[in-house]
Amino acid sequence: MAARGPPRFGPLQLLLAAAGAAAAALDVCADAWVAAGYARAGHPGWAALGLALLAAASAATQACSWLWFRSDPAALRPELPRCLLAALHLLQLGFFYRCLHALKLGWKVCWAKAASEEEQNRLAFFSHDISMLRLFETFLENTPQLTLLLYVILRTNKAEPSQGLGICTAFLCVTWSLLDYHQSLRSFLQDKYELSLGSSVVYFLWNLSLTCPRILVVTLFALLWPYGVAIHFLLVWLAMFLWVSLQGTDFMESPGPEQLYRAIVAVILYFSWFNVAPGRTLYRSIIYHGFILVDSTLLALSWLLCRSPLDEHFYLIPVVSAALPCYLLGLLLRVSYYKWLHPSTRAQQQGSYDEVDANRRTDGLEFQTVLEPDLVNRRMQWLAQHQFVVPVLAEQHLLNGAAAADVAV
Repeated sequence: MAARGPPRFGPLQLLLAAAGAAAAALDVCADAWVAAGYARAGHPGWAALGLALLAAASAATQACSWLWFRSDPAALRPELPRCLLAALHLLQLGFFYRCLHALKLGWKVCWAKAASEEEQNRLAFFSHDISMLRLFETFLENTPQLTLLLYVILRTNKAEPSQGLGICTAFLCVTWSLLDYHQSLRSFLQDKYELSLGSSVVYFLWNLSLTCPRILVVTLFALLWPYGVAIHFLLVWLAMFLWVSLQGTDFMESPGPEQLYRAIVAVILYFSWFNVAPGRTLYRSIIYHGFILVDSTLLALSWLLCRSPLDEHFYLIPVVSAALPCYLLGLLLRVSYYKWLHPSTRAQQQGSYDEVDANRRTDGLEFQTVLEPDLVNRRMQWLAQHQFVVPVLAEQHLLNGAAAADVAV
């Protein structure tokens, strides 16, 4: 298959890239505002917890960003001196530097009369890393912050304007990161498998339907046992970390950073499904969702059975009762996505293979090709291979995301 240049990065993509960077900055400001509100209201513990979640998520994201800069090909590293780049990451500004760097390159590509394929591919490379870092930030910071916000609102029976803004920005970042990540994976495929509006909506809805009930039951459990939820998180996180380690991930460049990646994925798995290994996903998915369903049910039952009869949160009983149907709806949407909207299904309809079974080989699912292997984002390529179950022969033709010009950086 002949190599094909990436689609042109236009003004709309540039605007979306700027909006994505602005949303990330707004989310940080909203979290700081919420924490300040807790402190003013006489709840320093909640303020400290909110800031600790923000700091931990930022530190993990900055560490990944710095490690990726160090392992990237020399031609793709920023022109900044190494010490200055390290200082930016120590100041927790590495992610925003990536966003500004990508915007600068995107502006150049957008308004150039004839942008080179190399520039397009460099932009795609940076876009994929930003997409992955945004996903990490979402599940390390936004979902825990959502849990804390709901806990405080239910505990105090009132919602401050800062909390409303925090919830809105958190949901905005969750939505943006999920769709951006979805598009980044799809950008490895040939044009006929690129992202459609229908697949985006279903992909977002099944993730939302599975994540929201989880956040709700964890919040309710925390209402009764604020310290118990910390023990619960630690135990589930350890189980997920062990499970990810047994799957033999190979995302980072060396064993040490790989442990950081596995720790981050374990946090993601506490809230939502995330595929990290090649091979059959069906059985792993059944095990995971079965575990989360049982665990969430036990958390909900603990709240229902142990709450005081005089508890003023009785109005939440119908909401809790709807959590299980919501989760089952999410599973149904996920099955529908893989049945009708997943690229591998479309390839199968054209005479290829069963997406769930990675042991079957075919050339039905076509991936984009690139002339310069150094411009391939190996990290996102690795995830795309597992997401779409790439056959052996097709693995040689993956592109770092020629279509990533359509991604919101």
